[in-house]
Amino acid sequence: MLHRVVAQNDKQRFALSADGTHIRANQGHSLAVDLGLDPEQPLAILFHGTSARNIGSIRASGLLPRRRTHVHLSTDEITARVVGKRHGPPVVLRVVAGTMHRAGYQFVQPKNGVWLTRNVPPEYILFPGERLDAARLES
Repeated sequence: MLHRVVAQNDKQRFALSADGTHIRANQGHSLAVDLGLDPEQPLAILFHGTSARNIGSIRASGLLPRRRTHVHLSTDEITARVVGKRHGPPVVLRVVAGTMHRAGYQFVQPKNGVWLTRNVPPEYILFPGERLDAARLES
């Protein structure tokens, strides 16, 4: 039954232990869980979907995990927009993840392709209408 749950979950939210006897979430943890993932270098730009009502607090404090242990980032704008719609009118933010990584921030990626990091300070976020300049991408 565990193998079926893992294999058939449309968002690949679960993983099995090496011996196949335990199941856990790949992401979305509200308790500290060792994901068993090594830090990786992310893509230069990742995306985060949110609601328009959250933009003010994100500009002030960045992206915070809130009740979770990690901030969730996607590799494409379409996925981020779908995630943002769950919370109201969607806004897609671009995260300069490559620059964050070079500054010492760690990223991990579960098998389902979502990127996780502990937080994203506002200086690494491109808000709608902001342009990415080469200095910000390469710093």
